[in-house]
Amino acid sequence: MPPPSTPAGSARLTPSARAPRPSRSAPRAVACLVYPGFMSLDAIGPLQVFGSANAECAGHGLPPAYVLHLVAQSPGPVTTSAGFVVMADVGLDTLQPAQLDTVLVAGGDGVIEQLDNAALQQWLRRAEPQVRRMGSVCSGALLLAHAGLLDGLRATTHWCRTDMMRRDYPAVAVDEDCLHTYDAASPVYGHLFTSAGVTAGIDLALALVEADLGRPVALAVARRLVMFMRRPGGQAQFSALLAPETRHAPRLAALLEWIPTQLGGDLSLDALAERAHMPPRTLTRVFQRELGTTPGRYVERVRVEAASTLLAQAQASVSTVARLCGFEHPENLRRSFHKHRAVSPQAYAQRFGTGGLLD
Repeated sequence: MPPPSTPAGSARLTPSARAPRPSRSAPRAVACLVYPGFMSLDAIGPLQVFGSANAECAGHGLPPAYVLHLVAQSPGPVTTSAGFVVMADVGLDTLQPAQLDTVLVAGGDGVIEQLDNAALQQWLRRAEPQVRRMGSVCSGALLLAHAGLLDGLRATTHWCRTDMMRRDYPAVAVDEDCLHTYDAASPVYGHLFTSAGVTAGIDLALALVEADLGRPVALAVARRLVMFMRRPGGQAQFSALLAPETRHAPRLAALLEWIPTQLGGDLSLDALAERAHMPPRTLTRVFQRELGTTPGRYVERVRVEAASTLLAQAQASVSTVARLCGFEHPENLRRSFHKHRAVSPQAYAQRFGTGGLLD
């Protein structure tokens, strides 16, 4: 989508107009903003990614790339949504935004109460033009939206908060079908961005590390954290390979579990209807009622996700992936990829793959 226009009345500055950044030899200061009732993983997960990047640097005889801060209204103990307590090392009243490189805002059940925190909102508005990057994890996006920082921008949040965000902040283009909106190549989304629920904050942090230190370091951090793979930001919050819950159609549930095992075969409407023991028109109505889509669109989405996994793992060539996932021809795979991922299969494999694309 084209870069959104700057919201009216915003003090948002271009990258060149922001405060000068520290030299590359100096560690980047990363601050995660927390409050009573925040989700612990929203803060600890991303901060651990940056900490593990420091460990990778140390293993190569390099100085740390990051200095990390847990920030609250005041320094001291902060109770998480799980009930245990963490210690914030700095408070907002003494924290100078110009000294920070990256600010992340955690989410959690306590976020609703913080919407009325005028001091916090003021600090976010003041800090945004002074820091290189500002982002949110999970429902922390509500705090950025409430401060007016997301007006005119595409943003995501935890799936259970998307309806609230769309209703209360209509100037925000809510995208519930992605993990994060960070894009290092964008002057807009490389500066201000959001991420979906909990573990998506780890994916966001890995993307930030990749932008700062390179892809090999980000992949090494993912391995260090025993992560299966670094998921791209455009990936859906819910996997199409996991059969959705269907309350009133047990035959549909069985069909949804069967589809991923038959991606290279005939998954036409007639074939699906025969498998589900329903007339094609009835099956289409059941799909619309239970899943809000058609059988054909659902099958295409599952095939694209399976192809994405194979391409990201460099398991096969584009031609082979197209055949294995039922696209028959690479051109069909290319068209579906552009529709669902907004990139070509080759570009996806090069950007998110764990190795070189096979011939």
